[in-house]
Amino acid sequence: MNATLLAVALCLASAVTYAAAAVAQERLARRAVARSARDLLGNGAWWWSAGLNAAAALLHAAALRYGPLTLVQPLGALTLVAAVPLGARGAGRRVAATEWRGTLATVAGLGLLLLPASGPAPDDTLSVAEALTVSGATLAVIALLTARKDPGPGLRHATASGLASAVASALTQTVAVAGGRGGSLLSARVITVALLVVVFAVGGMLLSQRAYRGGLGAPLAVVNLANPLAAAVIGMALLGERLHGGALGIVLAVAGALAATRGVLLLTRTAPASVQTGESRESHPVPAGHVTA
Repeated sequence: MNATLLAVALCLASAVTYAAAAVAQERLARRAVARSARDLLGNGAWWWSAGLNAAAALLHAAALRYGPLTLVQPLGALTLVAAVPLGARGAGRRVAATEWRGTLATVAGLGLLLLPASGPAPDDTLSVAEALTVSGATLAVIALLTARKDPGPGLRHATASGLASAVASALTQTVAVAGGRGGSLLSARVITVALLVVVFAVGGMLLSQRAYRGGLGAPLAVVNLANPLAAAVIGMALLGERLHGGALGIVLAVAGALAATRGVLLLTRTAPASVQTGESRESHPVPAGHVTA
């Protein structure tokens, strides 16, 4: 199978699995289950959502072995597309017309983005110095985003989660490509980068868990916008990735980004209220709090 097609297929499977995990996390968050790490670890439903996240991460890592960051990360927005019907079904309602329009716009935008982003299988990787630099800078930005104590922190934590996930993906690609070349998986570089992957992957999941306390739609939309943007910066700045097709490729990428953004905004406009309505039959909304590690 063509490397690009294989990467896309793995991304689709990963997106559906991530969507199921996000819906499960959001329901737990709104039921006040996720007040502390101890509460999370003692809850079987949270372990189920963590297992789904782990499975999705493995599929995502496999996709990064065959496709560049600029291709794989935009497809993460399909998580939002898949989460809409899954969330609606869990809330006992039908998918709204606005949600369907948002889904179509998002898929069309991603299709346009795939054309210039599609390229050969990744070959470049991050050095230890680059990995540590990117990790340090990202942790500093995440600290700034999560330091404020004002009400309604969902979108800030969602942005932080998207950044953490993007860095985890860039680091994962380094591990996957280095291992795929026949290099030692026990080398100092691979072990160091793999440990950083765990830190950012777990951190991203906990940040999204907190963000979902305000509902699923808006935070998940922000995660799926911040993630590919940050990954594109890393891919183009450090991994030598480029958009293909010259000026036409750039036009297609911009048009695709605008269409996908429009779709995400439509989904965001409808999903939070709908999810809250469905959840209100079972529990009261949960004030934003802090998930302690």
